[in-house]
Amino acid sequence: MFKPVQLNLPPFPLKLTRVQDKVYVFDILRKKNLLLTPEEWVRQHWVHFLHLHKKYPKSLMNIEGGLIVNELQKRSDLIIFNNQGEKILLAEFKAPGVKITQAAFEQIGSYNSKHKIPLLLVSNGLQHYFCKVNFENNSVDFISDLPIYNKET
Repeated sequence: MFKPVQLNLPPFPLKLTRVQDKVYVFDILRKKNLLLTPEEWVRQHWVHFLHLHKKYPKSLMNIEGGLIVNELQKRSDLIIFNNQGEKILLAEFKAPGVKITQAAFEQIGSYNSKHKIPLLLVSNGLQHYFCKVNFENNSVDFISDLPIYNKET
């Protein structure tokens, strides 16, 4: 069973429930209890952080959206849309014990080859990386932080 660890994100009192020997976390987006895994711990903290601190509306967040990459079914960890329904942020989460390596960037890059989203987030809850994608010149720049949500864009 996963024992929650302190993340490099503001703490948030997640709603945890124990059923026999398993712990569940209430997902405010899907509105149901999910088995608490290390990756889910990170995802839920990011959802709360993006909503409360970066002002991204919960109604514009989509967890684990499906896509096909190289004929394989994959799932994006989190996609955020703007008010016009355009995808504006793609996130890839890893468990706190999983080191962020080039493979994580290749994974989110392969997902983004389908999605074409301008902002990328890769995090294991302890280390966070933010990228801005320029599709015109096919480049990716690391940025120091994610912008506050702007409902005009």
